Amino acid sequence: MRKINSVLAVIFALFFINACSGEEEFNTDNTEALAPAVEVVQAQFGALPLEERLNGLVRAANQVDIYPRINAPVEEVYVQDGDEVEKGDPIVRLRDSEFREQLKQAEAALRINIAQRRQAEAALGEIESELRRERVLAERDLSSELNIERLEAQKESAEASLQLANAQIAQAESLVEERKEALDRTIVRAPVSGTVGGRSAEPGMQANTGERLFTIGDLSNSRITISLTEKMLGYINKDQTVRIFSENLGDTVLTAEVSRISPFLGAGNFSTEAEIDIDNDSGILLPGMFVTVDVLYGESEQATIVPLSAIYRNPRSGETGIYVATSYGLESEVIEELEEADEPLSLSNPTDVEFVPIEVIARGRDAAGVTGVRSGDWVVTVGQNLIDRDNSDRARVRPTSWMNIVEMQRLQPQDLLRQIMEQNVADRSAMNLEN
Repeated sequence: MRKINSVLAVIFALFFINACSGEEEFNTDNTEALAPAVEVVQAQFGALPLEERLNGLVRAANQVDIYPRINAPVEEVYVQDGDEVEKGDPIVRLRDSEFREQLKQAEAALRINIAQRRQAEAALGEIESELRRERVLAERDLSSELNIERLEAQKESAEASLQLANAQIAQAESLVEERKEALDRTIVRAPVSGTVGGRSAEPGMQANTGERLFTIGDLSNSRITISLTEKMLGYINKDQTVRIFSENLGDTVLTAEVSRISPFLGAGNFSTEAEIDIDNDSGILLPGMFVTVDVLYGESEQATIVPLSAIYRNPRSGETGIYVATSYGLESEVIEELEEADEPLSLSNPTDVEFVPIEVIARGRDAAGVTGVRSGDWVVTVGQNLIDRDNSDRARVRPTSWMNIVEMQRLQPQDLLRQIMEQNVADRSAMNLEN
């Protein structure tokens, strides 16, 4: 982070020097005019929003990967990337000839088992009739107990055969259902409603249960996942406001809330996940996109607020502080006009500057709460390295508004360099025309 701030500080200085170079050319005869040119903003007093900046991964609502449940060649693909589907719609058909044959064999085996049960029922009925006759004859002393015992034993055997036939039918019926289900799996259906994407299914390819065919999700709603450490769980809670932004979103900043937090920490990494549900009717959030998420979890204590770019680390002493224009001031009316001015104000005459050590008590996205400087002080935000390089205690300052400095801080380094190069080209062109 320090390296990034250092790079930005250098680029800010280059950008500012470039903007001031025209004025310096007309003051080279004045020794005092050689004082470094810097940019200042007025420190404010207030509470700084507390936020935790995290990386988030975007997924579509109800996003699922579609895998075949059987191994078979792909015969036909019914949808393309970007198509809308409803739950239950067929999306892929696999070759089913083998599964149809297996179903026919299972159904034939079931019919055989049913016939065998009928035979067992008939045999049992015949033995029961004969046993009844023998008992009637035994009552008249026309049959022996031995015949009755023999028939009772045959009856028990016939009943066992019938039970076996019933079990075989149940087994055959189960196999038929299994074969029907396997045949049904040759049609891959959408498990949820949404938009199809990530197609890898092609006719003729071998589909395997471990290979994804499609991804389906509801693109009108997104779910962003962020990782929270054990410490963060002490101050980040459900329903807290979050700001979502990304380089790919340009200046768009989305607002939502923490929807849910898993209470289980991962083994080894001691972190958990939180999810943020957000409407995506505009379609700017794409599944798989990485975004930056600021979780707002409160406010700092009241303190002097300065832009982050005002904080400077002295490369020689290693001390962190802020350069303050101690003898510089503006009328309140001028300060109010400064916020609405389209053009920057002119550089001042050389004024005293002093390096003031500070302590950062809260840090936000664009500003920090510090001790050591007072509200109303004019603090240097661009050009600290020039003061330090010249070992100077005086500088020419140009006042700017908080809005301008915040916008500059949010610019990427490549954007600043591009502006500097474009300005240099414009300046050279103007000089050529004058000559």
